[in-house]
Amino acid sequence: MAKTVLHKADSRSIADHGWLKSFQTFSFGGNYNPERIQFGALRVLNDDYIDGGTGFGEHPHDNMEIISIVLEGGLKHEDSMHNVAVIEPGEVQVMSAGTGIYHQEYNNDEQVPAKFLQIWLFPNQRNVTPRYQQERYDKNLLPNQFTQILSPNPDDAGVWIYQDAWFHLGKFEAGLKINHPLKHKKNGIYVFVIKGTIQVNGQDLADRDGFGLWEIDALEINTLTEAEVLLIEVPMN
Repeated sequence: MAKTVLHKADSRSIADHGWLKSFQTFSFGGNYNPERIQFGALRVLNDDYIDGGTGFGEHPHDNMEIISIVLEGGLKHEDSMHNVAVIEPGEVQVMSAGTGIYHQEYNNDEQVPAKFLQIWLFPNQRNVTPRYQQERYDKNLLPNQFTQILSPNPDDAGVWIYQDAWFHLGKFEAGLKINHPLKHKKNGIYVFVIKGTIQVNGQDLADRDGFGLWEIDALEINTLTEAEVLLIEVPMN
């Protein structure tokens, strides 16, 4: 029997710092909810809005896989490994923080807000040498299909991380039925609706809703409107 957890968009915590508005699916910073610590290896899923010309000053991370997916605008990244880059829509970025890294992120446009998903996963190896990777995925996106944008395999498409996790992203027309098998039966999968209305294994979901499922073999997705959907498959133990 499948197990599920539903996180409606309006149930998320909100951190409003003026220049930053962060909608947080799981406990983060000063927002603590003992029932929302993680979903398996998925620890953080923040839906962030950053005003033009503002951003996060230099701060440290360690022993975490940190993924950024920019939805609108641009995010300028600088870190202690001397990486300097702008992350744009259609790209995915990962930092394996490992033994420790400092970085800063700023909205690259003085006028236009930046919108991005900040996602943290627990690694399956601790104290690795920190690393940075940024790849375009939009060139591989096919209409009405899920495209892999992250995996544990350096030879696969997209970015790779120190965890047996897979991210898939897709943009779909209305009226479709999609079957998506899991990579491993012991994994769970977290569905995040970027926009649109869909039904997943019988559960209706709308913009920014999250739905976690485990002890299943596959997802059955019906698109009720045009939709953009992110799938996060992670170990549950």
